[in-house]
Amino acid sequence: MKTIELKHVNKVFGSGIGRVQALKDINFTADSGELSLVLGPSGSGKSTFLTIAGGLQRPTSGVVKIGGIDVSALSPKESDQLRLNQVGFVLQNYDLLPYLTVKEQFQLVKRVSEQTISRQELKQLLNDLGIAQLVNQYPSQLSGGQMQRVAIARALYQKPAIVLADEPTAALDSQRVKVVGQLLADLAHQRGETVIVVTHDERLRQFADHVYQIIDGQMTGEH
Repeated sequence: MKTIELKHVNKVFGSGIGRVQALKDINFTADSGELSLVLGPSGSGKSTFLTIAGGLQRPTSGVVKIGGIDVSALSPKESDQLRLNQVGFVLQNYDLLPYLTVKEQFQLVKRVSEQTISRQELKQLLNDLGIAQLVNQYPSQLSGGQMQRVAIARALYQKPAIVLADEPTAALDSQRVKVVGQLLADLAHQRGETVIVVTHDERLRQFADHVYQIIDGQMTGEH
């Protein structure tokens, strides 16, 4: 089942001499049960692609569908609800609330989300990511790699049908990359979720079902 569809998507920022076309005629689909890897250097349009695919921002032109629903047809409230219940984001800036401990980050998600994984599944997830001992720490007390792993766990906690990850392994060593890569692959293959990762980290290639390239806003064919 196609859970993400982008058809002839373009994204332009600015105008006149400041005009930048971040995405150029992107056509992309992702199915449930598969991990898609989108590789590209910094500034290639990867993050713009991911935020548009997840409905965080609208394209200048083209169609974006999440779970068969045309995002442009939704009100802001409906769009927020769709993302909350369907999409788990792992963003580069971690997006952790600085005044909440790690444990409280998950408690907040539980209050606003319709579904979450069980307490036992969360415990196992935290153990797998090596952050179980950090549940009472605040983000300011964590390293970049630790915050990244907390952000991954928080996104997966809400049991999303779609996981969109922006450079999820940028601050991780090779051993943690293997753990995160296998975790994302298992989400796709064992739970039937749609997983899309944008990154420049070639170490994740071995875990992907499909690999794409974005360079200067243009996506190449599948490799």
